[in-house]
Amino acid sequence: MQIQINTDESVDGREALSSHAQDVVKDVLGRFADHVTRIEIHMSDVNGQKAGDHDKRVVMEARIAGRQPIAVTDQAGSLHQAIDGAAQKMRRSLDTTFGKMADKRRAPAPPLPADPALPDDDPV
Repeated sequence: MQIQINTDESVDGREALSSHAQDVVKDVLGRFADHVTRIEIHMSDVNGQKAGDHDKRVVMEARIAGRQPIAVTDQAGSLHQAIDGAAQKMRRSLDTTFGKMADKRRAPAPPLPADPALPDDDPV
């Protein structure tokens, strides 16, 4: 599983944030590594250089082979919190996605319709 990290120009401490993001993704999403080809993380400061509460945003996108990407967003007071929140949301989304895929594989096949050309088994 590849981890790609993108930040906008208003994000400070990119190296430390990248390291934190990689650690969190490996810890929280590591069990999906065989199914997810890439995780993209986009970090931004919504207000730019202005101060504000809950103005740090993280968009996390998981690429699954043969399926549409799954994206989640979290906004918090710090990028560390937003990374943690987005990773938890992604874990829940991937649990749901892979759970539904497993349910479809386990579902019994629908019964075949009766062929009207064949005679009934009931002797009359």
